[in-house]
Amino acid sequence: MADSTSSGLSSRLARLNPFKSKAKREEDDEDIGQEIDANTLAGGGHSAFQTDITLHRLRVSEALKSFLSHEGVSSEGDTEGLSALLDKPMVSPPAHLIDRSHPLPEYFVSSSHNTYLMAHQLYGTSSAAAYETTLRAGARCIEIDAWDNPDDPREPKVTHGYTLVSNIPFRAVCETVRDVVDLEAAAPPVQGYAPAPILVSLENHCNRDGQIRLIQIMKEVWGDRLLSEPVRKKGHEEQEGGEPVTLNDLGSKIAVIVEYHLPEEADDSSDSSDSSSSSDSDEEKQARKEYKAKKRATSPPIIVPELAQLGVYAQSVKPRDTSWFTEGKIKDGPPRHHLVNVSESGLAPHITEHAVKIAQHNARHLMRVFPKGTRISSQNLSPIQFWAVGAQICALNWQTFGASMQLNDALFAGTAGYVLKPAALRSGGSGASSAHARRRSLRLRVAGATDIPLPEGRDVDDVKPYLTCTLLQPGTGTDPIKVKRKTAPYHKRTALALPFLGLGRGERENPEQTEPVWDETLEWDFLD
Repeated sequence: MADSTSSGLSSRLARLNPFKSKAKREEDDEDIGQEIDANTLAGGGHSAFQTDITLHRLRVSEALKSFLSHEGVSSEGDTEGLSALLDKPMVSPPAHLIDRSHPLPEYFVSSSHNTYLMAHQLYGTSSAAAYETTLRAGARCIEIDAWDNPDDPREPKVTHGYTLVSNIPFRAVCETVRDVVDLEAAAPPVQGYAPAPILVSLENHCNRDGQIRLIQIMKEVWGDRLLSEPVRKKGHEEQEGGEPVTLNDLGSKIAVIVEYHLPEEADDSSDSSDSSSSSDSDEEKQARKEYKAKKRATSPPIIVPELAQLGVYAQSVKPRDTSWFTEGKIKDGPPRHHLVNVSESGLAPHITEHAVKIAQHNARHLMRVFPKGTRISSQNLSPIQFWAVGAQICALNWQTFGASMQLNDALFAGTAGYVLKPAALRSGGSGASSAHARRRSLRLRVAGATDIPLPEGRDVDDVKPYLTCTLLQPGTGTDPIKVKRKTAPYHKRTALALPFLGLGRGERENPEQTEPVWDETLEWDFLD
């Protein structure tokens, strides 16, 4: 099924190039995906919602219509029944997974890293529009890196410091977030979707005066959209042992995550595992070297009390040792509501031996995992292993719709960007998500496709499309288990004759390769 009228959509899909030669595919990074732009719907779960494309512009090939008739899904010529099938939501999440009555640490959150960046981490372009794209695609945790602006001290800027990345006004970012909040509030409910809170991971690099301006701008632009005083008060009471604040209590407000700097705080830029990759260009290696040197030479600014007061959910800490999971507390850290903010390379070495303790910590406190420093071309971490230890916020680069973004879109499909964690990963749970695993079987029947775009310069007779599906699960170490299945390549001349094509209309030949019919069942056995 595909859009038969939008050449722009077909053009963008063509960049995915499902017909690459085997040799070329083997050279490519598995995480390569289509560039995300202002028309993007996928990434944070909202691709499962109905859109103008799904409602009005999908086409089903004649071959697939015959297949559906043959299977009893619809009858030949039954356009009403076919429309009803297309109108069904792609995913309908179980009600208990989107129940908002639990404390915030008990949810996975659809999250973005360096949200303002349109491309490369060290010399890309910043844009306030990237926040709109990311939020409308389903992200609920975004990142803002705020810096003093020498050209206009009253208007702090957003950029990736110590790099060649362009900058945008902090105010413009706040205005974009505000507009999305208002748009969501005014929109009619879709598939039971109600707007959910937006978490703003604020990385502050401003001096005292700059921080005061950040607070003034946030309050001025966001107004009552900012987390209200009564809810913040309840959060402070929770820190003293009161009832926990639930996701429902946060409504659809904007909640700011503020940094809490520890003495001798960990410095991710000095992590040896974050050194340049051998695959980096000379330009990238030099840019990375200069970035690390500048970052090491600068001490983090002291957070003023007025800004710290906004950070109820939560205060972001970069741990200097492992006491946060071995002892369950952070020395000299905030009393409660701390958020452990750690790079993938900082967390990964501990997962194999300490997965249960980490998960038990994350049942009560938030964790944000961000990409390691070598991912300067905006590639992504694989979130599976971090979700498996209960990390709520896996901050992904949203520049391309690669494998990790596809996983993120799948986890949050049809939700408001929050999904309840399994019981084992919530408060009172064992911390071992596989403790009571059962053997299961998954069967996926693949019918076919319509209007597959041809790569530029390729003739339809030269291609043999096939579909690849991979089941991913947490492994015992830091790498997920991947089990891949795929259909046979399709070509109209070599495919078996499809018996249902003759139904009611005389004999017809097999469809072209751009409208394949596979009719295959892919199967997996796994523990869940």
